[in-house]
Amino acid sequence: MANHVLSLEVPTVMNNCILSINDTSVYANLVPVTCATLNITVPGFAYSNQIDVTPGFNQILTGCDLGLQSTGCGTTYVPLADGIYIIKYSVSPNEVVYVEYNHLRITQALIRYNKALCALDLAACEPPAKTQEKLEKLRMIKMYLDAAKAKVEFCHEPQKGMSLYNYAIKLLNKFDCKNC
Repeated sequence: MANHVLSLEVPTVMNNCILSINDTSVYANLVPVTCATLNITVPGFAYSNQIDVTPGFNQILTGCDLGLQSTGCGTTYVPLADGIYIIKYSVSPNEVVYVEYNHLRITQALIRYNKALCALDLAACEPPAKTQEKLEKLRMIKMYLDAAKAKVEFCHEPQKGMSLYNYAIKLLNKFDCKNC
């Protein structure tokens, strides 16, 4: 029997006001694709926002699309929070044919990480010991962010992933001297 193989890609984007979701599904030619829906639960919320989509979609979602912003839509954009976004994509019959992903958004943390890299006085030579120490701290922070993403998205351990993410933020705060 022919069936659809549903799949989504949720790339890490550096625009803090959008969430990008791409349909990478393989659709069976013999089975019609109807009632395609995308349900997204934002971190800290218990309900999802439903978005009607068409197969092969490439959705760029903002705070308005996710129910986080109700005024200024199309003119101002609120930054989307980092955290675990639960993304479910389904086609008819929707209760049977679906995929669900946990996506750990780390955009805000990566923006801070990149700003910290920009603040370093680096040249195309061996840096001084103090700069090397800062680079090692930043490398460790980046590895914690990567590990957090892996725990959430691949290991299916969201609590451990968020724990690692929070620790990376704590290290970033310490690096920025926000909690010195």
